[in-house]
Amino acid sequence: MSQLSLKSLSKSFGSFKVFENLDLQVANGEIVVIFGGSGTGKTILLRLIAGVEEPTSGEIQIDGEDATDIAPEHRNVGMAFQNFALFPHMSAAENIASPLRAAKASEDKVMAGVAKAAKLLKIDHVLGHAPRELSNGQKQRTALARALAAEPKILLLDDPLRNVDAKLRFEMRLELPRLLRQSGATVLYVTQDYKEAMALADRIAVLAGGKFVQVATPEDIYLRPANLGVARLFGDPSINTTDTVLSADGRSVTLAGKPLALAADHASHAGKPVTFGVRPEAVSLVKSGIPAEVMAVTPLNERVVLLLTAQGGWELLASLPSSAASIPDPGSTVHLAFAAEGTHLFDKATGERLHG
Repeated sequence: MSQLSLKSLSKSFGSFKVFENLDLQVANGEIVVIFGGSGTGKTILLRLIAGVEEPTSGEIQIDGEDATDIAPEHRNVGMAFQNFALFPHMSAAENIASPLRAAKASEDKVMAGVAKAAKLLKIDHVLGHAPRELSNGQKQRTALARALAAEPKILLLDDPLRNVDAKLRFEMRLELPRLLRQSGATVLYVTQDYKEAMALADRIAVLAGGKFVQVATPEDIYLRPANLGVARLFGDPSINTTDTVLSADGRSVTLAGKPLALAADHASHAGKPVTFGVRPEAVSLVKSGIPAEVMAVTPLNERVVLLLTAQGGWELLASLPSSAASIPDPGSTVHLAFAAEGTHLFDKATGERLHG
């Protein structure tokens, strides 16, 4: 049985539809990342699950029971926000204790809950500090400890790393999966950062256009995106694309004036206008292939990114290891090949990925 189940969940404000008929099942102890751009309704979805907003229609089930009309304090749901939302007049310890006190827990249980959460998040030494005395990293950990202290069945995290510096964000991407699994909670984690989503999630639910356009493992999202929009959301540099047409037998496309054989057979879409996509890291330099001029070379630590222009004006990026045998100079001509696992075909009209 799913720990959390959303069934045909919809939310509107007047005539404006935030999302419609969302379905999602989250297993006990699973970490699901809700991923999407600004304004897609990610935070509103968490607020519906927490019970602080009411759905327009649909059902929210927790442990197999309809929780749609249950008051927030009785849902056993914890939530941490991107702006920390700590009570400024309370110490870190009192902030962490606040949900336990609201639930009228005994003083022994309050103290045990604070100690356990603080130890898990390594903030024992700042429990007596006021929020103004904490660093952003300590504030973030305190907010997370507060959400965990009551040992909720479901933990909702609303972009909690958005307001911390890049170094801490990187460290927490590595540390959070362990912390969340130790807590034992079922987690819904909202972010706009694809690296965060890939690092933390058991599954990613991509929210766009008022619906989940793909719900899958991080590997599937990256290697088998449902559509061109999803492909563009994941990857840095972003996927290269160009419009072309499938051959009459569905086995090749023409790129920059040269035919390229496809690894998969697309006979059912033969002759159809398509968008060809290739990940920058799937572009390699070869002795004979698609010719292109090197426009710029950008070293990025362990990678070097080339800006290339192929025949017909197609601009694309190649991401090569810095250890590559030779990095071409701007103005030189190179030849390109594409690794099959990094290439995709999308229907030109709908954007949906074509399956071989």
